[in-house]
Amino acid sequence: MQLRLNKKILFYIFLIIFLSTLNNKFFSEIKLKSIDKIMIKGLEEKEKQELLNNFKLLNLKNILFLNKFELIKKLEANELIEDYTVFKKYPSTLEIRINKTKFLANVFKDGNFFVLGSNGKLIQTVDKNNSLPNIFGYYNKDSFFNLLRSIKKSDFELSEIKNLYFFKSSRWDIETNDNMIIKLPKKNLGASLNLASDLISNNKIKDIKILDLRQDRQVIINEK
Repeated sequence: MQLRLNKKILFYIFLIIFLSTLNNKFFSEIKLKSIDKIMIKGLEEKEKQELLNNFKLLNLKNILFLNKFELIKKLEANELIEDYTVFKKYPSTLEIRINKTKFLANVFKDGNFFVLGSNGKLIQTVDKNNSLPNIFGYYNKDSFFNLLRSIKKSDFELSEIKNLYFFKSSRWDIETNDNMIIKLPKKNLGASLNLASDLISNNKIKDIKILDLRQDRQVIINEK
């Protein structure tokens, strides 16, 4: 009985040594191929190249040992990216699909022009985009997106707005392409915007210069 047990022990020891030797030899002969191709979809060529240059600083070695946290930091720091998906294509290719942020408004800050993206980030630019409204004042980002949601739910279109003015009281004025100023209240933005749209579109009041909707259930109109 003791002899049989010893034989089993010796057999398992031999098997472990054999497999260990085989595995060590096998892994020593494997050369993990470095990432040699990064495919980026959703950006223009110049924007792709700038992002690729940032990736070079990460010292990307291979897909198996990819430092995904560093890669994510680089992607999320990019002002042009709304969201993204990363695919690993073995053995040595990364594919990154990007949804580019939508440009919402021009912002002039510290002597420079910026475009505000739908991701909430400011993208520096040389000149302002004339197809976008301009934001004046030290605006509150949350307040702006609250206004934007109200505009989308109303009968107004963002394309009808030339300028947006933000006040320290967290209230907005909007100026239409027809140079009409609409003074909005802090609350009930959607109802106020629909009322303004109704008054304008139905020509109930002509030659409006200022439409003041700051007071509840009260409309004050200054004509041109």
